[in-house]
Amino acid sequence: MKINKKSIPIAMEGPGTVMRTQDNFGGMTVCFNELPKGTDFTPLLNGLDNNSCHCPHWGYVLSGKLLVKYDDGKEEILSDGDVYYLPNGHTAIVQEDVKLIEFSPSKEFNDVMTHVGKKMAELGG
Repeated sequence: MKINKKSIPIAMEGPGTVMRTQDNFGGMTVCFNELPKGTDFTPLLNGLDNNSCHCPHWGYVLSGKLLVKYDDGKEEILSDGDVYYLPNGHTAIVQEDVKLIEFSPSKEFNDVMTHVGKKMAELGG
């Protein structure tokens, strides 16, 4: 099973933003995301447990920097070349325009993205 990043459907597009998502790719959702500096997921997660993402993610940063904040107060910067695992209980803020590829369990990912979509509509995004 394989897919070219250009074949992953665009789920969201905006100024400096392209989020490609393929659901149920071997039980996981694969994403290829390009996000601009300043993108803050925190407001979109309000209303979830601890106001944070409860979906784990595995991924690789192709370029840029992402600040990850965990529910336990720890923070870390993901940058070019980093392979990562984000357990449930996190949010993120883009520090430098970032490109990354990520894999997440489809059910948890879809639950979070449904919530994010509702929050975007509320916030007029």
